[in-house]
Amino acid sequence: MKFTKMHGIGNDYIYINLFEEKVENPAELSILLSDRRKGVGGDGIILIGPSKNADFYMHMYNLDGSEGKMCGNGVRCVGKYVYDKGLTQKDIITVETLSGIKTLKLNVSGGKVDTVRVNMGAPILKSCEIPVNSTLEEFINQPIEVEGTIYHLTCLSMGNPHAVVYVEDVSALNLEQIGPKFEHYHLFPDRINTEFVQVLDSEHLKMRVWERGSGETMACGTGACAVLVASVLNGKAKRTAEVQLLGGNLEIEWNEADNKVYMTGSATTVFEGELV
Repeated sequence: MKFTKMHGIGNDYIYINLFEEKVENPAELSILLSDRRKGVGGDGIILIGPSKNADFYMHMYNLDGSEGKMCGNGVRCVGKYVYDKGLTQKDIITVETLSGIKTLKLNVSGGKVDTVRVNMGAPILKSCEIPVNSTLEEFINQPIEVEGTIYHLTCLSMGNPHAVVYVEDVSALNLEQIGPKFEHYHLFPDRINTEFVQVLDSEHLKMRVWERGSGETMACGTGACAVLVASVLNGKAKRTAEVQLLGGNLEIEWNEADNKVYMTGSATTVFEGELV
């Protein structure tokens, strides 16, 4: 089986082309390949295949084998993969995911995709749709207690459920300790991705993320989108801002006219490989 290792600002996945390969047990394969000591190493696997509803289909699995509905950094790399591999010659493509069809604008330089702008769709703010077990219609700036500390969360979905919490110094956090407490908090029936955010100014936000099923990762595209939306709702940021992650920066825009969130960032091929 041939594969391609790619990353979007450090959020690395193993990409498999279903036009050429057959995968019978993707959850088990993701656990096997994602191991950084005994496998290829990555945050999971992403399968690229044909779609009846879009140009391509993307299916992702986390490193623990759990299925993910959407991955912002991953879908950018899908755009680069299909263009660079000659599967399409279009610079605007659609990709079907479990959270809907995403439209990608591929920015090409020297015959290869450099950066990708993704229409991530409208944010979901209703508690029951995120989901959050709350009687509140929207869960914005609401207090919860974790290990004796009160945190104020803003929850939304960008295809995946997210909880955004603001801290004074994001670098000082012990995410290995507190991350799982948020992921498995009783309000979140499907677990949740948690973004810890330090506001630098209204156009620059710094974050770290604890992803459900993966732990702390270098970057999370849907998480960066959630951070921008939450920051606008809480009066902390403008509708366009740079979100700084451990692996690099993303430009996020929450367009007021169409209520859609747009994410622009790099997509990088690391190496090609073959399982024998």
